[in-house]
Amino acid sequence: MSVLKLEHVSYRYAGTDKTILNDLNYTFEKGRVYSIVGRSGAGKTTLLSLLSGLAAPTDGKIYLEDKDINKIDKYEYRSKYVGVIFQSFNLLPKLTAMENVILSMDIAGKEYGDKKAHAMELLKKVSLGEEEASRRILKLSGGQQQRVAIARALSYNPEILLADEPTGNLDGETQAEIVKIFRQLAHEEGKCIILVTHSPEVAEASDIVYCL
Repeated sequence: MSVLKLEHVSYRYAGTDKTILNDLNYTFEKGRVYSIVGRSGAGKTTLLSLLSGLAAPTDGKIYLEDKDINKIDKYEYRSKYVGVIFQSFNLLPKLTAMENVILSMDIAGKEYGDKKAHAMELLKKVSLGEEEASRRILKLSGGQQQRVAIARALSYNPEILLADEPTGNLDGETQAEIVKIFRQLAHEEGKCIILVTHSPEVAEASDIVYCL
């Protein structure tokens, strides 16, 4: 059963006739890694905005299981069902890796008996140890920052992870390590992973590729 489904979804900028996305009918299931590929300007990031609820389709509908996401409270949708990972990480540089994860837990309103222990468990899941957890973000490498961003997105245990060019700023070896994490989250924990990427290697490592 699909966790996300697009039915005849189109999008055009307000006040113009320019259609960015036209009649998309995609399904996304748990336990799989999806890559969205296409030339620059094809609407990949726009599609991610629609899936995250940051924008609404001009035509058509997007369903979370059997619910139209436009009828779900957007704060609830983004703090409960969907985790978003940005190419630029969007971490708070004055905080440590662990503090960034804990802050996300607080914003989502999640209650844990020991927040630090849970945050450390998430950081270990993305192969970061206690030393990295206690460092401020600017003291971490790009690959380490991306791992923190993934751990932060997992902090409220969403079913779906959306990532915009998650390996765009990383070298080949680090890219492979990040892709491995995404595959483990999908295949071992049943997450639905949706990646926007320009990388042929990332697309090849995905289970399903949608080309815009």
